[in-house]
Amino acid sequence: MAIDTQTIEDLEFPTLRGWLSEYAVGPTAQERLSKLVPINNFKEVKRALSTVNELRSIRDEGETFPQLDFDEILEEIRLIPIENASIQLDGFMRVHRASNLINALLYFFDKRESEYPLLSAIISEAYFTKEIVQHIEKVFDRYGNVRDDASPELFEIRSRIKTIRKQINRNFDKEVRKLAKENFLGETTETYINDRRVLTVLSNYKRRVSGSVLGSSKTGKLTYIEPSINIQLNNELELVMDDERKEIFRILQILRKQLKDFLPLIISYQRILTEFDFINAKTRLAINLDCNLPSIEDELNIELIDAYHPILWKANKAQKKKTFPQQISMDKFSRMLVISGPNAGGKSITLKSIGLLQVMLQSGLLVPVHPNSKMCFFRTILSDIGDNQSIANELSTYSYRLKRMKTFLDESNKNTLLLLDEFGTGSDPDLGGALAESMFEAFYNKKSFGVITTHYANIKLKADRLKNAVNGCMLFNAETLEPTYRFSVGQPGSSFTFEVAKMNGIPPELIDDARSKLDDKKVKMDRLLNELQKEKTYLERLNKEHIEAQETAQKALNKYQSLKDEYETKLKTYRAQSESNNKLIQSGKKMQSFTKRYITNSKKKTVNNPLMEEVRKYIAVEKSKTETQLKIEQQKKLEGSKKNSKKKKRKPEKDEFQRNRIVHGSKVKLIATRQSGVVEELKGDNITVTFGFARMKVSREKLMWVE
Repeated sequence: MAIDTQTIEDLEFPTLRGWLSEYAVGPTAQERLSKLVPINNFKEVKRALSTVNELRSIRDEGETFPQLDFDEILEEIRLIPIENASIQLDGFMRVHRASNLINALLYFFDKRESEYPLLSAIISEAYFTKEIVQHIEKVFDRYGNVRDDASPELFEIRSRIKTIRKQINRNFDKEVRKLAKENFLGETTETYINDRRVLTVLSNYKRRVSGSVLGSSKTGKLTYIEPSINIQLNNELELVMDDERKEIFRILQILRKQLKDFLPLIISYQRILTEFDFINAKTRLAINLDCNLPSIEDELNIELIDAYHPILWKANKAQKKKTFPQQISMDKFSRMLVISGPNAGGKSITLKSIGLLQVMLQSGLLVPVHPNSKMCFFRTILSDIGDNQSIANELSTYSYRLKRMKTFLDESNKNTLLLLDEFGTGSDPDLGGALAESMFEAFYNKKSFGVITTHYANIKLKADRLKNAVNGCMLFNAETLEPTYRFSVGQPGSSFTFEVAKMNGIPPELIDDARSKLDDKKVKMDRLLNELQKEKTYLERLNKEHIEAQETAQKALNKYQSLKDEYETKLKTYRAQSESNNKLIQSGKKMQSFTKRYITNSKKKTVNNPLMEEVRKYIAVEKSKTETQLKIEQQKKLEGSKKNSKKKKRKPEKDEFQRNRIVHGSKVKLIATRQSGVVEELKGDNITVTFGFARMKVSREKLMWVE
């Protein structure tokens, strides 16, 4: 990718690089991040974006990922293979921490290769081993000090040192007690000189104290004397401590040789940890700015949903101010976007947002947009933003901008994104506007993509006439005379020059005088744009209220239908229960009549035979009725299940057939709200539909074909 230094500066990308460097742990990643720029290898960019997104997923899911707390080991890698090289004690501990951290990362990614393939590929350069840690822990304790038992010789030397020091301290304390009684000592009875414990003797009595004078105070009132009883012991201590230093050096040389066997692995530690540091800094920025990975399109296509300018968002957040998200679309049919509207309405921020997000993406950074957004890659990104007057080269702002335009005309092509703020300003409005219009058409003919902010009416008209250019405006509340910071595509915007002047206290007579000096057509056009924007704002509000009312009505209808079905089901249940109860009552009455007719006081055994025969016939008839009714119900259930299965089979086929009839210009309905609209554009199963004054992207399965 062609890197234009001025574009990087114009879009304030160095600010993001500064944030990234602060998030990094080590100098290697910090240096890489401080020099981060968009790269030309799109395959590499995609890989970088996916890698950051993997680590972002781990962070979002709250998995116990190892903390990337380490020190780089470049110096240790340099010294390990050198014979008799002296490695600092904390150098070995840095290798120890690196080995432990790599082992923790290997453990984390074990059996997660399919879930996080790119991060797993980075760590796969190393392998799990405890030998490095064990070798170092045999020599060092948890505080990074050489252990007493690092070797039998060191243990013996340090035991000797402890014995000598005890004897020295015992002798010294004895001398202090004796001289203190004689008042020979100063207020501070002792101090250390050259690591030797010495007496602080009043100079008047120095000849009365046996020992070696090692110095005196600045005033000369105190003399520092090493007791004679300890002189030989201190000399012996120095000799033994020298033995200790030599033994420690010997032990560390053995450890260095042991680590040399693992040098390729230790080198991989440095590469892996600095790479994870680099990726983690990007991930921390993504989390801090609420960034996501949009869909990366092979064709030149931009569809930003809920896009934020990250620097503005962070500044507003610190001040507890709201940042307004933008919705911006560009493709080969709308590749030149001309943004107009009032000053301080957000034109430049919208332009910078598109440019900065594009630079971020092509530098391997996630961007602050909705994850359903779509973005692509450009070979060249060029910008002309702000006042870049060159004092050194004696160039005016306009001359500087013309030189930039010459460069842009030479370099731009169909893979270029141009960002031109206040296009054509800096010269005579009529002449500058005419030249800007010609340049605009030249960029258009080169098939470049471009985002242009302007107040020139001729540029707005040119965008309206060109097939693959489109006007857009920053909306302005004409009633309160305040910007809304919302972007709307489809029509140019009024500059609201006179309205803003009135709001800022310019006398009405001056404003009227200014109007009288303008061409009537220009005043009428600005007024027309003003009125159109008011009307569009009003219609958008009405449409929004209409949609909300439809949704409320649909919810009420759904609730009513649900209650109605529930009550009808209950009513059927109650009726069925009532019929069943009536039958049982009739059966009970019949059985009661049989009971009354039953004779119990007759000696004749056959007296109840006629009654029992009647009971048997009644029971047989009732049983037959019950069995017949049961068969009818079973048959109904069987027929009902067959009908349902046919409906289930036929309905999807019918619905699918109807949905496949949806083409450009079809009249459709939203299945959820029954809202009618007309199809504007189809991209596979993603369909753009106009509902009144609103445009919405809807999946095919959510639509019903009407005609």
